[in-house]
Amino acid sequence: MTDPSGYSPSFKRPADILRLRRSRARSVGGLFFPSRGSDSSENPGQSRASPGELRPFSPGELRPFSPGPRLLGRNSPARKRRNPFASLENAESPKKKQLVRKDDGESFFLVKNSDRTGENGSGDSSSEDREGFPSRSDSSGSEPDRTPDCQERLLHQDFLKVEEEAAGRPLLKSPQAIAPASIAPPTCREYPADWSLKTRLLFTSPLSLSWTEQPKAQEEAVGLSNSCRAHFSVLPQSLQDPQSSSETRCAFQQNLVYWQHPSLPWLSLFPRINAERSFSGKGAPWAHDAALQQSLMREWSASLSSLYSLLKSRRCPYFYVCSYQFTVLFRAAGLAGSDSITAVVSPTTLGLREAMKAEGIEFSLPLVNVRKKRSDLQDELHEEPNEACWKKLEAEGGGGGDDEDDSFQWLKEMGVQDKIKKPDGITIKLQKDAHSLSVDHRPESVVCVEGSHTFTLINFLINCKSVVASTGSQAGLPPTLLAPSAFRGATLHTLKSRSVNVKNQVKSGFQNLSSLEITGPVLPSSLHAIIGLLRSAQKGNFSASLYTHAPTAVMNVNAFEHKDTPVDLSGIGLPPTSVEQLKQPPSLGPSGLTHISMNDYSYSWRS
Repeated sequence: MTDPSGYSPSFKRPADILRLRRSRARSVGGLFFPSRGSDSSENPGQSRASPGELRPFSPGELRPFSPGPRLLGRNSPARKRRNPFASLENAESPKKKQLVRKDDGESFFLVKNSDRTGENGSGDSSSEDREGFPSRSDSSGSEPDRTPDCQERLLHQDFLKVEEEAAGRPLLKSPQAIAPASIAPPTCREYPADWSLKTRLLFTSPLSLSWTEQPKAQEEAVGLSNSCRAHFSVLPQSLQDPQSSSETRCAFQQNLVYWQHPSLPWLSLFPRINAERSFSGKGAPWAHDAALQQSLMREWSASLSSLYSLLKSRRCPYFYVCSYQFTVLFRAAGLAGSDSITAVVSPTTLGLREAMKAEGIEFSLPLVNVRKKRSDLQDELHEEPNEACWKKLEAEGGGGGDDEDDSFQWLKEMGVQDKIKKPDGITIKLQKDAHSLSVDHRPESVVCVEGSHTFTLINFLINCKSVVASTGSQAGLPPTLLAPSAFRGATLHTLKSRSVNVKNQVKSGFQNLSSLEITGPVLPSSLHAIIGLLRSAQKGNFSASLYTHAPTAVMNVNAFEHKDTPVDLSGIGLPPTSVEQLKQPPSLGPSGLTHISMNDYSYSWRS
């Protein structure tokens, strides 16, 4: 027969369980803590129940007394059943141990609830009942309450605690018990330097970015003037209202400035690699005019020489040469962990590298050397020991082309020299260059030049005809020069910015965000300055998606020896914070940053 409420007769409701526990606690309290009435004065050690009715104690029971059958003794005095486990070390049947949490959230103390009253009949446990734990008395020195209601609450808390641990839910600690170092995330105040060129930046922030658009005429003029004079203002860490801060808007206009040569209003001269579609259909009056092409190259050569002079005197930190088939990055001494001028060329071909060798330019192929070492190591691990020794002897014995007759001397001794065709020099050279040809137009073909050879590279670029396309939509057009500082023949340009409000989908619905899009050739120093300005204006909360010009991503390779020689970079024309970042050796490898996020003034990034 079932209960009308839907419960089985053998199943008790939680309310019934708690009610039974409270009634049991009251009965136990009546036994241990008798009232001070007339009955208690006559028999202070007896409860209101029958004197001969006691419950036996069970060692495995969590309650003070077992709910087993009562032992009835009509004419016998009230006495307890002897505990057979009293002699064991960890079984103390007359007393129950409880772990009670202190206020600090971490330490505990052990309380023994005696089943018998003290000599005074009050039932209060003394400090000797706490084993190995500090006393938990209050400031007045009085012991905590030992009333039945308090015992019932402690038992109920222990029961809930066991349930939480069984369910796998961790117990929460109080804020005082958690050390600040354990909850504070690691902070990163700077992100690594990225020497690649960016074509597009997309910033998103929960705060408004409308202060970046529609500058006043005076604010734009101040920003351009400060950029030409290399004057940089120091902004506070957090700006309360960037919309009303004229200094912030001027700094943003200043960070958008870059210098370019040549400048043709109807043509976008960046990027140049694989950009034939953007040049097709546009007017090119120099394409079939040799005199005009020579005039363009003459002005371009003067601008390139001016840039290198500024770089050598540390008045310009770096500049880029963007041709239709490769890009060159020149860096001043003291940047990227080197105390001399460095240059990185990517991508290259075997013909370009051979032409550079013919001009006496010494360079290195860092990624090719690394891959070659790895392949040689794998070959040695898989080959027979004798074969590896023979290859090493052949490499050391070297020549092959110096004394060709000696290499075929053993064939003459056997008399079969006429039956074997001797390989010609072209075939031997192609076999040797097969590995070099496999890296053409790939990131592994990056070339690094250092020291005085960079000046030879400048002369090579001025006199080399392969830097200018002879056919196609870019025919006769000199490479594009990009720099953060003014130079001869340069034109001042600004990056294009646009701010809109968007909605981002989250779990609970949509979140209102403000976005800022910046397009154009974003230089490394411009990227760092813009991010530093948004750090103050957006109160350290924003994220940025970076779109890298693929041929320049490999320019983050660290191929030069790091030297700690101090170099004066005070007049290089960049903010001190950007100089400190660009002075560090590259650490991103052959890749560029794709995402930067700032949360609570701490950076995180992906490459």
